[in-house]
Amino acid sequence: MSDSGTATPSSTDTVIADTVAEYLQRYSSADACAAELLCDRHDPAATAFTIIDEHLDSYALTYGELGLKSRQFASVLSGHGVGRGDCVAVLMAKSEELLVALLAIWRLGAVHVPLFTAFATPAIKLRMEASGARVVVVDPDQVQKLDGTTGLDVILADGDFLPGLADQPEFTERVAVGGEGMLVQLFTSGTTGNPKGVPVPLRALAAFEAYMNFALDVTAEDVFWNAADPGWAYGLYYGILGPMAAGRANLLLHAGFSTELFRGVFFKFHVSNFASAPTVYRSLSRDPKVTGISLRRASSAGEPLTPDVNVWSAANLGIEVRDHYGQTELGMAICNCWHPALAETVKPGSMGKPLPGFSAGIVDGQVAVDITASPLNWFTEYVNAPEKTAERYSEDGRWYLTGDVGRVDDDGFFFFTSRDDDVILMAGYRIGPFDVESVMVTHPLVAEVAVVGKPDELRGEVLEAYVVLTDPAAAGDALVTELQQLVKTGFAAHAYPRRVHFVQELPKTPSGKVQRFILRKLDDQS
Repeated sequence: MSDSGTATPSSTDTVIADTVAEYLQRYSSADACAAELLCDRHDPAATAFTIIDEHLDSYALTYGELGLKSRQFASVLSGHGVGRGDCVAVLMAKSEELLVALLAIWRLGAVHVPLFTAFATPAIKLRMEASGARVVVVDPDQVQKLDGTTGLDVILADGDFLPGLADQPEFTERVAVGGEGMLVQLFTSGTTGNPKGVPVPLRALAAFEAYMNFALDVTAEDVFWNAADPGWAYGLYYGILGPMAAGRANLLLHAGFSTELFRGVFFKFHVSNFASAPTVYRSLSRDPKVTGISLRRASSAGEPLTPDVNVWSAANLGIEVRDHYGQTELGMAICNCWHPALAETVKPGSMGKPLPGFSAGIVDGQVAVDITASPLNWFTEYVNAPEKTAERYSEDGRWYLTGDVGRVDDDGFFFFTSRDDDVILMAGYRIGPFDVESVMVTHPLVAEVAVVGKPDELRGEVLEAYVVLTDPAAAGDALVTELQQLVKTGFAAHAYPRRVHFVQELPKTPSGKVQRFILRKLDDQS
């Protein structure tokens, strides 16, 4: 193992160092209580979230209201046998009901298992079974996806959900899980095997609040909007947990994406601090009506930010968009920070420097986090996967290896080069080829299949599939459509291959492993 450079230290500025220490003390204590830290310690009259619908009608949800309703729903969950350490799955869109459900779970000392609403039944079933969750809170339009998953205790978040809480007693017990207690169990996909469970402890809130402060620079005067979906890490960490920990209100749009709708939110609510994936920025840039917006801060995460975004944003958003880098296992760790004490001139193509509380370097060509010098690091292991955990660390245990190839320049700026594995980043979502391939290969005409990511101007990457058929004569547009629909219903609506190539054979190593890097280099016109 070779270390291509000394780990880049975090800022030694006294104020920043003291702030990091304050976060660590707050969230790492053995007596730490999630509900108290996320809600009850804040002014009950202060706005926690502004809930917005597709018509731009809105209302403020205060910490006091959220606290009361979550205590009432905690009683409901307790009645279903949920207690400290139990996993509760949540299959819900962005809504007040979602917020109440999550805080109630954490109030009980239980563990939230996020289920993305674009997932199909097999992906949901896998995560339910892997987490051991037996209770699930679900939106009415998602409940059919639970078919075939037996032994579940289903709580429907329908129109009676919130009104019905008024008749429930309040759960008033203070459940302290401590800094090591688990808040969330997310799942992250790799190139082989099933998705891996990532346990997120309460002490991770220290890193989340640090990102809100140092990287996003969310202030009390800001109208903050993180538009990411909380079914995924960035939306959950920095659209719900981070804002609640920091006491900074976030806008929660209960509607799908459209440039017209987003433009309306910007203007009506006077958004000043915005965070989203590059796909959203690129989509906005293609709508000539999206102009004249004046942001104080704009940030991007989920995939590398392409230069065209900043060419457009300076003229139409009034400010550059700063790129940030992280993973489900880390949160955001390397950033072009906005905080005035840390902000530097952005180098094109760079993802910035380590966030205070993190130290990073390049190890064997990979971006790596120095565990010994990163007090805000919180990831320790995958759930029940010691071999996969071991792959993430250097032999001496000092470095967490991200699997992403990169470099660092003489000024300490990090640059993303490529992924060392085959995970596909599409529109900010991490998609494992194994998940898609496992669905496609169930088709009776599919003998073999390999899925790779190919560059896409709008989404960053899109999925393309290379398929070997049992009957080559069956190749055609009708089969392409059939295979795409199979992925939509068998895995997730967003993860279908945009192009399907029928080939005679897949490139493989002598040991039989598919060489996806060869497929990625192909410039197919078929």
